[in-house]
Amino acid sequence: MADRIAARRERFEATYRELYAPICGYALRRVREPEDAAEVIAETFATLWRRFDACPRDAELRLWLFGVARRVIANQRRDERRRSALGERLGESFGPAAFDLLDPTEDTSELARAFAALSESDRELLSLEAWEGLTREEIAVALGTNRATVRLRLHRARRRLRDALAPTQTHFTGGTEHEWT
Repeated sequence: MADRIAARRERFEATYRELYAPICGYALRRVREPEDAAEVIAETFATLWRRFDACPRDAELRLWLFGVARRVIANQRRDERRRSALGERLGESFGPAAFDLLDPTEDTSELARAFAALSESDRELLSLEAWEGLTREEIAVALGTNRATVRLRLHRARRRLRDALAPTQTHFTGGTEHEWT
């Protein structure tokens, strides 16, 4: 029994060492505060520990963990919306000037503003492809859908991003510069 527990712990630790960096990067690129990212990472690996014997193996495990991290972030955002709603209700009690927030889009690039203007779903798809380097098949596994749906949603998300950019925005593909018209 002790050997089995030790073997499980060793497998988990090896998995943790292998997948910490990709999950850490995923979380850091999706939340604003490092503390929030730390919570996402901790909860993601706690879920892995709890379900370690039943979760997928090998390459599927990485994709499964992206899906877990995605749901942890969604829960975190939902909790934040609840806290913000409560803060707004409290702010109404103290007057509107008590809780003024800065506009986060003031000093950002055109691309960053266009990306931020997309829906959360579009941003997630484009991020999984561009930042995490996942293929359509891998995105489908991480999101729990099929490849055809991912292909269509990616196409639409790219189009919405392109439409959100100014017509003279420079587009880089494969090291070649093109002007959008």
